[in-house]
Amino acid sequence: MTHPPRSEAPIRLLLADDQDLVRGGLSALLNLEPDLEVVAEVGRGDQILDAVREHCPQVALVDIEMPGGPETADGIEAVRQVVAAQLEVRCLIVTTFGRPGYLRRAMDAGAAGFVVKDTPADQLAQMVRKVAAGQRVVDPALAADSLAGAANPLTLREQEVLRAAAEGGAVRAVAAALHLSQGTVRNHLSSAIGKTQAQNRHDAVRIARAQGWI
Repeated sequence: MTHPPRSEAPIRLLLADDQDLVRGGLSALLNLEPDLEVVAEVGRGDQILDAVREHCPQVALVDIEMPGGPETADGIEAVRQVVAAQLEVRCLIVTTFGRPGYLRRAMDAGAAGFVVKDTPADQLAQMVRKVAAGQRVVDPALAADSLAGAANPLTLREQEVLRAAAEGGAVRAVAAALHLSQGTVRNHLSSAIGKTQAQNRHDAVRIARAQGWI
């Protein structure tokens, strides 16, 4: 592997992944690059915003499926929070789940890139450099699939309610977690069931997840 010359200030990275082995492997590989430096690691979606504020990374590499509170139900929602906070960091989704729906959601949330975890280390490092330089990077095959696939029919609130419902809680529990009335939750669930052409809310969750809509 040909490394670029070492700059005076390496690109500062934050890694967010709930799997310790994966996170450790990424950290080891990226730290081998002379111009990259992992300055923080977190394992939950609700830790990302605070970690960005504390460690000031230039690029955050974020997994999608991570534990977190109702406001950061996955990595994409955490990215949305970071972007909304207008912090000096760009987010790159690095995930096992290469679903077109996820790509659309990530780009809508403000992510600067989307790649899958089996991307070769040298290519991942180059993508990180491009993101740090202000470019957008997307796995070419996923980009083509995303253009060919159906757009996400769910509103952001419907996505949020479905994700909360996926935890198995009753309507009352979902309403309490999201600070909504039970009637509002039922309305969003009914709408989501209709849009996904599902039999019930559990089927709607299954379909939405398979499409990468939540």
